[in-house]
Amino acid sequence: MSTFPGSPDTPGASPDPGASGASPEPEASGASSGAVAAVDAPNLDFAGTTPYEDYVQADVLTHLQHLRSDDPGEMVFLVTTQVMELWFTVIVHEWETASRALREDRVPVAMDALKRSVRELEALNHSWHPLAQLTPAQFNSYRGALGEGSGFQSAMYRRMEFLLGEKSASMLVPHRGAPRVHAELEKALHEPSLYDEVLGLLARRGLPVPAAVLGRDLAKRYEPSPEVEAVWAGIYADPDQNGELVRLGEALSDVAELVWRWRNDHLVATRRAMGAKTGTGGSAGVAWLEKRAQKNVFPELWTARSHV
Repeated sequence: MSTFPGSPDTPGASPDPGASGASPEPEASGASSGAVAAVDAPNLDFAGTTPYEDYVQADVLTHLQHLRSDDPGEMVFLVTTQVMELWFTVIVHEWETASRALREDRVPVAMDALKRSVRELEALNHSWHPLAQLTPAQFNSYRGALGEGSGFQSAMYRRMEFLLGEKSASMLVPHRGAPRVHAELEKALHEPSLYDEVLGLLARRGLPVPAAVLGRDLAKRYEPSPEVEAVWAGIYADPDQNGELVRLGEALSDVAELVWRWRNDHLVATRRAMGAKTGTGGSAGVAWLEKRAQKNVFPELWTARSHV
C-alpha cells in the first residue's frame, strides 16, 4: 500500500465518490460533505517546496542524470550506478557504526548495524538485475560515453573495501584531484577496519589474538592468521559459552557472503556484456574481477569451520 501523501490508497484519504459506483460519505452531525473532505484531505498548499522535497531532495536526485549518448539504454545504466553509490554510502555508515560500537564493547548495537547492512547488501546486489542481461551490442552502444570511467574509481566503494580490510594506499591515487575525497580515504586507510575492531573485542574478552595481529600496520591489507583461525574455531566449538561471539561471527559471515556474491554478480554481468576485453579505465576487466571474486573477507571465519 502506498503511503505517499495524496495517493488514492493513503490511509484516511477520501475515496473518489465517482469511482466504482462508490457513494459519497454521509454527512455527520449536520456538517457538509465538503467539510468532511477538508478534514480528511492532506495539506496541499505550501509556501515553498514541500516538506517531502526538503527532506528527500528528490528534485536534486532526479536531475543528476546527464546522458552522454543518444542510446535509450544509457539511462538505466547511469541510474543503476547512481543507486549503487547510494547503497555504498548507507553500508559504509552501518559498518562505521558497528566499528565504533565494537570499540566501545556495545555488541548489541554493532549487531543491529550489521543486520541492517545485510538487508542493504541484498538490495545492492539486486541492483545488478537491470544490467545483468546486457548484450555486447547493447553495452557498446553507450560504452564510449564512460570514457576512462570505471567502477574501481568509486571513492565510496573504496571506503567499503577499506572497512573490510582490503587496504591499499595505491587506491588513493585516482582521487588526488579531489582534496576532500582524498582526505576521507586517507583517514579511512589508517583507521582500523571492521574486522580489526572485532579482533580487538576478542582480545579484550581474553582470547589469544596475537599481538602482531593487533599491532599490525592498519594501512596494509589484512592477511590471514593461523592463530586467529584457532580463536574462531574455539569460539564455534563451544557455542554455549560463547553465544554472543558466535552470533557476531555469523553476522559477519552473512556480510562476507553477500560481499562475495556482489563480486561474483559483477563478474558475471561484465563477462556477459563485454567478454574478456580490457575494462574501462584501463583495468583488466574480467581478469581483474575474477581475481577479486576468489577472495573472502574475514578469512578465518571461513577456514575455522574446518576445525570445529
